[in-house]
Amino acid sequence: MSEHKFRTMGEQAGRRSWAEPWKIKMVEPLRMTTRAEREQAILEAGYNTFLLRSADVYIDLLTDSGTSAMSDRQWAGMMLGDEAYAGSVNYYHLEEAVQEFYGYKYLVPTHQGRGAEHLISQAVVKKGQYVPGNMYFTTTRLHQEMAGGIFVDVIIDEAHDPQNLHPFKGNIDLVKLENLFKEKGASNIAYVSLAGTVNMAGGQPVSMANVKDVRALCDRYGVKLYLDATRMVENSYFIQQREEGYGDKPVADILREFCSYTDGAWMSGKKDHLVNIGGWLAVNDWDLFEELRNLVVVYEGLHTYGGMAGRDMEAMAIGIRESVSDDHIRARIGQVLYLGQLLTDWGIPIVQPVGGHAIFLDARRFYPHIPQDEFPSQMLAAQLYLDSGIRSMERGIVSAGRDPQTGDHRRPKLELTRLTIPRRVYTEAHMDVVAESINEVYQKREQTKGLKMVYEPQYLRFFQARFEPIQ
Repeated sequence: MSEHKFRTMGEQAGRRSWAEPWKIKMVEPLRMTTRAEREQAILEAGYNTFLLRSADVYIDLLTDSGTSAMSDRQWAGMMLGDEAYAGSVNYYHLEEAVQEFYGYKYLVPTHQGRGAEHLISQAVVKKGQYVPGNMYFTTTRLHQEMAGGIFVDVIIDEAHDPQNLHPFKGNIDLVKLENLFKEKGASNIAYVSLAGTVNMAGGQPVSMANVKDVRALCDRYGVKLYLDATRMVENSYFIQQREEGYGDKPVADILREFCSYTDGAWMSGKKDHLVNIGGWLAVNDWDLFEELRNLVVVYEGLHTYGGMAGRDMEAMAIGIRESVSDDHIRARIGQVLYLGQLLTDWGIPIVQPVGGHAIFLDARRFYPHIPQDEFPSQMLAAQLYLDSGIRSMERGIVSAGRDPQTGDHRRPKLELTRLTIPRRVYTEAHMDVVAESINEVYQKREQTKGLKMVYEPQYLRFFQARFEPIQ
């Protein structure tokens, strides 16, 4: 397990502390609002934290997507942007970085991760084909479904239990996967969709042993294996800390080995790569690459910029190199573990083990008296904002959406509220403030009632839906 030494309340003197492997060069002032101001803001936002204005937020834990702090080297790289429409030098820097650290042959840049999800779905998924994966992610599944695919969850059962301490709850269940291959036939499987540090399960990692076994099973049936590499650096750190035989290996080496068992990957560079915008899609098959770089011209931009400015590609290329530093990723995940330990010590129900990018509050146990159809995770996010101005987000029935066949709510076993920690942004003191606010809301939990949805968009409703409290 991790060698981090974390301060906790009541800890005996003598333990050595750890510190972030960077110093602060520039600061952004934060504004603390009053309770009355927050009540008005959440009312205007329809109790949806996505609809709050950032100026009304104190500590923003809505997402780690594009919210990281870039380094001085990344900012310097921004000044070296080659904004040529075709053949930007920054594209080739990005290509070299992806080839070096992820190992894929051919690169297609995109404006962000969902652009890459769209391209791979349009190129690979045929109508009526099945796409097995280790739990859904909202935008990934939507792109697969809009291409005519049918998502099937083949994650291990332990992933659906927030209290289970399995160290690799992101693993694919090999029996479930092979049964699907046999039942539907390999020709009816578009590809296997494997995500590192599964977001909807609480940021839970996949083991190296599991990806090897999945690769072998896919080879036996002639099925492709594609990776959502968005948080694979974090996944690689968990392998280093938890899996036998990897404790002495650098995270960069683990990352490249993991990717070597897959046929390609899509990436939201706004997470691991420490940039504010950008993504990519990388594959090893030339014919598929030819189709993808043709499609990117239709939907994103030329194949040497794909919706990004040259300066953004340069910042991402530098961010890739910084992200695989063992010192960086140890501190990044260490901050998440610190907050998780505080909440665990206070008996607040969270997903265990603590994941790589966020703390996931277990709203079912937080609000056992609120039925799932009254959106307890959504209300918990609203209550945290009301208490302290902290912005989190729902990851439960609202995010799951509706079944396209029945029109009824999908009702996931996990009903979670996510507090996502941006990289290199907040201090340990901010984490203390967050923990104390969660504890305050927890102490008042029995007084809290649910919500009713009063507006629901057709797609990805969690972004724009509106709610009202149930009186």
